[in-house]
Amino acid sequence: MTRPEIGLGRRSILKIGMASAGLAMSRPAFAAFPDKPIQLIVPYGAGGQTDVVSRLVAAAIGQRLGHPLLVDNRPGAAGNLAAEMTARAPADGYTLMVGSTGPFGGVNAALYKNLGYDWQKDFALVGLFCTTPNVLLVNTGAIPSRTLPEFIEFIKARPDQMNFASSGIGATTHLSMELLLERAGLKMVHVPYRQSTQGMTDLLAGRVQARCLGLPEAEPVKSDPRIRALAVTSAQRSPNWPDVPTIAETIPGFVGVNEFGLAAPAKTPPDVIARVSDALNEALRSSTLKADLLRVGAIPAEPNSPKEFGIYLRERSAVWTGLIQRLGLSAE
Repeated sequence: MTRPEIGLGRRSILKIGMASAGLAMSRPAFAAFPDKPIQLIVPYGAGGQTDVVSRLVAAAIGQRLGHPLLVDNRPGAAGNLAAEMTARAPADGYTLMVGSTGPFGGVNAALYKNLGYDWQKDFALVGLFCTTPNVLLVNTGAIPSRTLPEFIEFIKARPDQMNFASSGIGATTHLSMELLLERAGLKMVHVPYRQSTQGMTDLLAGRVQARCLGLPEAEPVKSDPRIRALAVTSAQRSPNWPDVPTIAETIPGFVGVNEFGLAAPAKTPPDVIARVSDALNEALRSSTLKADLLRVGAIPAEPNSPKEFGIYLRERSAVWTGLIQRLGLSAE
């Protein structure tokens, strides 16, 4: 009896080989992600607090991904210009954006009637990387107050006679100040700036009299005699500014911080989002990044998921959109 042949013929082997090659070619090209530098769109100008913390995080993530994140500053319209650019970018993982409750949480949608993007559909969230308190600064030549209660008394006696700067309508630096004015019953004139650094220049010169400014941006000028820090907007005092009280010490329950996280265009492959999220969380666990963020006055986030970032954004956005509605604020 003839023994049956065990194995595959040459033709069968060739067919399987060709089929395997076809499967390999049909797999997404994201398995080796990234294989080139990644564009990181930052919605505010160079030198501002968003730029400062974004560059620290970009360097840390780039080290872990093996390719750099190249910062691309695109200021304008409280992050809307950067958000539109991100929403229209290829969903391949090579475009990321730094943002917060404005473009990613619906705050800008409450301020602007016509956005060039849909904040609920156009982004794939990656994760939160830090928060930063704001500090209330006053020009010492224009406002003699040395404490927050003295500031409240001084401004209350001069309704709409003093102005305050911000980095744009709807920015957290703007909304934190509006929340303070609402809670304290004060009236001031808002002067928004496209470039936050210009607002700081005008505060030092006395062309504006006050502003809320993120600690990372305020660090370089904290000892300048032309300005005085009256209070920080976080729930606890900042380790970098231990002698500056919180607003909550005068107005209980007051909190108004800036949030910073990453997102990509919608439809970016889940495995690419996971890869960037893993790199971000690995960076957040490192003592080096934590120290770098704390050094500039930021509070590092705990490792988190895209879902957790979304929940956090919704909670914080509810505070700001409620304020916008109560005050009837509009950017148009």
